[in-house]
Amino acid sequence: MAHNVIVSCESYSLTDNEKSLFADLQPWGLILFSRNIENPSQVKKLVEQCRQAVGRNDMLVFVDQEGGRVSRLPNSYWRVPPSPTKFAQMYFSDQTSAKRACYLNALLTAIELKSVGINVNCAPMLDLPQANADAIVTERALGNQPSQVIDLGTEIINGFKAAGVAPVIKHMPGHGRATCDSHLSLPIVDTTLQALEEWDFLPFKAFANEAMAMTAHIVFNKIDNKVATQSDVIINDIMRNRIGFNGIIMTDDVNMHALTGNIQSRVRASLAAGCDIALHCSGKFEEMKALIDVTSELSGQSLKRAKEAEKLAFANAGEHDEQSIKDELNSLLNNSL
Repeated sequence: MAHNVIVSCESYSLTDNEKSLFADLQPWGLILFSRNIENPSQVKKLVEQCRQAVGRNDMLVFVDQEGGRVSRLPNSYWRVPPSPTKFAQMYFSDQTSAKRACYLNALLTAIELKSVGINVNCAPMLDLPQANADAIVTERALGNQPSQVIDLGTEIINGFKAAGVAPVIKHMPGHGRATCDSHLSLPIVDTTLQALEEWDFLPFKAFANEAMAMTAHIVFNKIDNKVATQSDVIINDIMRNRIGFNGIIMTDDVNMHALTGNIQSRVRASLAAGCDIALHCSGKFEEMKALIDVTSELSGQSLKRAKEAEKLAFANAGEHDEQSIKDELNSLLNNSL
């Protein structure tokens, strides 16, 4: 039975030690980064290795392939998708073309991922950047208006699903007011709950029925003094009740410097607060080994949510004419220049 953790690995294939560890740890999923992706045949082999190691064909395989600066698949073998900001810019002049291009790009991205065994994409990012937001948000945003982000987010989600790839909306309940990068330090947001509800939460409410969401490593100090990922108030009162999200809530990477303490304490606090899944991205063997003592089999509501996510991730990819999709997408992108 799968446990409540997603992990990575160190390189292009599993070592014998990693195979043994994965058999013991039984992660729900594997997340791949550039260090794990060399060429299509290698990725397929790595995915198969991991599934053999855990003894489960239903292990999910995640990636962050947003486009632009967040593109894990190298351009030596793959297309680098446009940044989400490209579609945000198109939206100002022609909403219809922007939405169509956004859908086609997401569909093409999903086809590319599914062909090598990747069945979950950690996108779209639904954060609404404020004027002083850190570039980690502004350079990836679908826009700065709720209606625009909802429109384009809908197209991304539909495009992924059309090719059998499950989306992960992020970063709930909203990362757009962060003035620093949570990979490096802890953002503190000094905004009232009412203001957040009237703006930042709106895209997440619009997608409250999606199967998976990723947390924001942010302190919303008008609500709680704990980082959102480890706050039962944020997870349960805000995400579950006010936003109404009932899918899998997975942490953002627990290795990020916004969190403190050792890996075990970070994961323990996140799961205790109500996160269903802990996401560990470094691929460091000793850290993953330490997770055995603080993770457990998925059960109860978390297990039900996991099964719903798996249905999306293992849905049929469908039949698609890649070349015609590329041609139409390129035409729309070129006409927007």
